[in-house]
Amino acid sequence: MTLSKRLFDLFAALVLGALLLPVILGLAAVIAFLEGRPVFYMATRMRSPTQSFRLIKFRTMSVQDADQGVSGGNKVNRITPMGAMMRRARLDELPQLWNVLRGDISFVGPRPPLREYVDRFPDLYAQVLKSRPGITGLASVVFHRHEEKLLASCTTPEETDQVYARRCVPRKARLDLMYQRKRSLCLDAWLMLKTVF
Repeated sequence: MTLSKRLFDLFAALVLGALLLPVILGLAAVIAFLEGRPVFYMATRMRSPTQSFRLIKFRTMSVQDADQGVSGGNKVNRITPMGAMMRRARLDELPQLWNVLRGDISFVGPRPPLREYVDRFPDLYAQVLKSRPGITGLASVVFHRHEEKLLASCTTPEETDQVYARRCVPRKARLDLMYQRKRSLCLDAWLMLKTVF
C-alpha cells in the first residue's frame, strides 16, 4: 500500500467516523434492543496469504455456533429483518471503519477472503492479495449483484461452496487484478462513490 493511499484511508476514515458515529451508535442500540446480543459479527479474514485479521460488521443473521463459509441461499432464512434492511443499504459494513483505521483493510481493494479459499487457491490469492483488501472494490461494484444471484439459488453449504469456488472466485480475481493494474486515488474515489450511490 502506498503512503498516499494509506493517508487517504486514514483521513477518510476519521472524517466518516466522526460524521457517522451517531448512525453507528444508533444502529448498535436498535440491534441490541430488537435482536439482542451480539451486536457485532466478527469474522476471520485474510489480509495477505499468511496474515489474518478480525473483520467487524454489524450482525445481520441469527446466531449459529457452527456457522462457516460464504453466505448463500442456504443461510437466507437466518437473515433478520433489521439485517435485511442493513444489507440493502450496506450499513452492516460501517464498523469496518475501525478495520481501516487499524490498517487491516483499505477503503478500496479486493474483498478480504476466507482462509479456506486462500488455502485452496494459493497461487491466485498470492497475486490478488498483493493489494490491501478493501471495504469495496472493482469486483464488489461490478460483480456483487451477479454473485448474490448465483449464490441465492444454493440450498446447502456444499452447493454454496462449489458455486462460489467455481464461478465467483475466478471472476472476482480477474476484476481484482484489473484494479491492481489500474489503481489510483481517482479510481478509488470513483469506486467509493459507485458503492454509495
